[in-house]
Amino acid sequence: MSEFPPDPSAAPEPVQDVVPLKILFVDDEPDLQPLIRQKFRRSVRKGDLDLSFAEDGVAALEALAADPDIEVIVTDLNMPRMDGLTLLGRLAEMDRRHKAVVVTAYGDMENIRTAMNKGAFDFLTKPIDMDDLQITIQQARRAVETEREADRVRLALGMYLSSEVAQAILDNPGALALEGEMRVVSVLMSDLSGFSRISEELDAPRVVELLNVYLSAMTDVVDEYGGTVDEFIGDAVLAIFGAPFEQEDHADRAVACAIAMQARMDEVNEVMKEKGLPHLEMTAAVNSGEVVVGSIGSQKRAKYGVVGSPVNLTARIQSQAAPGEVLISEATRGSVQANLTLAETREAGLKGFSENIALHSVTAIDGEHAFALTQTEVHYRALGEPLAFDYVRLDGKRIDSESAPGRLVRLSERGGEAVTEQALEPHTDLRMTFTLPGQSEATEVYAKALSAEPDPSSGGTRVQMRFTAVPESVGEALNALVPESA
Repeated sequence: MSEFPPDPSAAPEPVQDVVPLKILFVDDEPDLQPLIRQKFRRSVRKGDLDLSFAEDGVAALEALAADPDIEVIVTDLNMPRMDGLTLLGRLAEMDRRHKAVVVTAYGDMENIRTAMNKGAFDFLTKPIDMDDLQITIQQARRAVETEREADRVRLALGMYLSSEVAQAILDNPGALALEGEMRVVSVLMSDLSGFSRISEELDAPRVVELLNVYLSAMTDVVDEYGGTVDEFIGDAVLAIFGAPFEQEDHADRAVACAIAMQARMDEVNEVMKEKGLPHLEMTAAVNSGEVVVGSIGSQKRAKYGVVGSPVNLTARIQSQAAPGEVLISEATRGSVQANLTLAETREAGLKGFSENIALHSVTAIDGEHAFALTQTEVHYRALGEPLAFDYVRLDGKRIDSESAPGRLVRLSERGGEAVTEQALEPHTDLRMTFTLPGQSEATEVYAKALSAEPDPSSGGTRVQMRFTAVPESVGEALNALVPESA
């Protein structure tokens, strides 16, 4: 299969961005190198091939260390210092892609069998037939290009699926049901507390920088627990466990993942501090149930997704969570195989659901996916003088009440304690408005009521709350209201 000179009358072919195939020839015969260079000179000039040479296995390893892009190695078996079989063994230990072709004497079946068992791609017999060599190199090129394409597909899939799922799809495309099916899964949703406020105070590039740090960290955690990120909804993460591939322990994985995501926020906030970005807090929820999973969209644009009432319920449960909290549904609690540690169980009336829903606040899970949140004691410090404020109750982002008065009497690291004239239910979302001493403009702070009990001394309600979005300057001003002796 010899190379022919191009036809001068033929139209020039369009220039393509060709990645040269890098080949390393390993042989101690000095006459072989000029023959190979002569045989493949046109392919080298065209940029199709990039040839290099080594006289034995030791020199070959040095060449491979210097050039990680060498993908095909053609090696003799009988060489000084390091023979070809030893070289094959060393190649198998290297974490790199390559195709090795061995050259041996005709009829040497024992060495050929050993070489193939060590991972050789093909073999040639001596004396080398240059046409056979060219055919073998063409086959090696096709194999390398197939692997390159698989890498590109794997990289593209990896942007939407975990690396484990992406590899499984490449290994067995038929295992992934894209046409749509009913499946019992666990759905995880997380969301940044007070992100709307944060996004209003930062420039757009800084918002993107913040989101990329946060979402990258959360995606890594989802991958660690075998989940699939279904989509990012602004600052929210929607992940599914039990699809596209079935997982018997999908509920355990999802709950452990949510707990681990909360724990990972410490690392996220270290990065935020280094970059001069705001401190972040997150809420998370898990619900389990039967949903429709599959490829959703059109022929032009589609995604692997999940739809159904359990997804909607997950979002409703997540809206009830306090910053730093993981809430799970009764369905998830019943599906988890491991033991759970619960901080509390409460009921909530959720929009779109006729009956109250039991919500469980989880702090730890044992078993194969064991993980526990570090519990810190909340310390309250009394203000020198109570800070008067007005507040409204919120339903999502919608104001759900008339303005009412209250007094902030104590501060904690991330919240405070207040007394309100009107009764408040625990886990109510609030928007507080107050004017700090020495300032003329009112300040807004968002909070979630953690507990609410009657206050006999005032006839109102004593509320312990967690702030969900406090600008750093406001936090410093509030702390200044606490006497140094407190």
